[in-house]
Amino acid sequence: METAIAALVPVIGAATACRAVGQPRSSWYRAHRQAPPPPPRPTPRPQPRALSPAERAQALGVLHAERFWDAAPATVYATLLDEGSYLCSTSTMYRLLRAQGETGDRRRHATHPAKVKPELLASGPNQCWSWDITKLAGPARWTWYYLYVILDIYSRYAVGWMLAHQEAAALAERLLADTIAKHEVAPGQLTVHADRGSSMTSKPVAMLLADLGVTKSHSRPHVSDDNPTARASSRPSSIIRPSRTGSAAWRTPERSASGSSAGTTSSTATAASRC
Repeated sequence: METAIAALVPVIGAATACRAVGQPRSSWYRAHRQAPPPPPRPTPRPQPRALSPAERAQALGVLHAERFWDAAPATVYATLLDEGSYLCSTSTMYRLLRAQGETGDRRRHATHPAKVKPELLASGPNQCWSWDITKLAGPARWTWYYLYVILDIYSRYAVGWMLAHQEAAALAERLLADTIAKHEVAPGQLTVHADRGSSMTSKPVAMLLADLGVTKSHSRPHVSDDNPTARASSRPSSIIRPSRTGSAAWRTPERSASGSSAGTTSSTATAASRC
C-alpha cells in the first residue's frame, strides 16, 4: 500500500492517491512529515564589559579575605565603596562565588558529631541503674501522681522509688542521694542512665552525681527507645507493693492499660545484662 501511494503521489497528488487506496490522508502525511532542521545556535560572544582573569582573581581574593569571611556580597560591596574602592557589582560577586560553589551561608557553623547510641553493660548488681518518672492517675478526677523508679538493669530490682505530687529536680536529687547511700555505692562503681527529661538533665542531679562519683548517661536527643529498661517497667497500670523483706518490688497486671500484654521487658536478665 505504501509503495502504491508513493508511486501515485507524483502523478495525481497525495490526497487523490490516499483516497484511491483507502488510507487516511493524515496518516500518510504524519508518516512522511519532514521537520525543517533547527536553526544553528549562534556562537556566544564574549561580554565586552566582562572582568578579565586578573580582575576576577582580585575580586575573589577580596571576598576570601578574613574580614569578609562572614559578610554577604552586598556588605562587601558597600564596605568597598565607603573605602573608595570598586571592583565589580554585587551580582558579579555572586556570579564569581557561584562558580566557586560558595554561594551558601558563609558564616562559620558549629559541627556536631552524630550521637552514639548508649550501650551499657552490667555484669553484676549496682553497676548500672536506669530510672524514669511516670504519671499515674489518682483516685479523683484530675488528680495525678508522679512515680519515680530506679531499676538495676542486672537484676531488674527496684532499688529505689518514690511517689510524689509533682515532678521536680529537687525530689529526684533526694531520691538518688538516698538510694546511693542506702546501697553503699562506691565512687566510680555506678552508671545511671535516664532519658532527657527536665528532671534527668537538671543541674542539681548532675552536680549530685558528679560529687558522688557516679557516671551519668542519657538517651539520644529525640529518641524515645534508648531507655527500655525503665520504660518497660514504668507503665500506668503498674503498682508497687512491699515484698516480704520490707523493700519495694514490682507487680505488673496481666494486661496493660492499652490492652497489650505486660510483664516482659525489652531484654532478659542474664549474667551480663545490656541496657
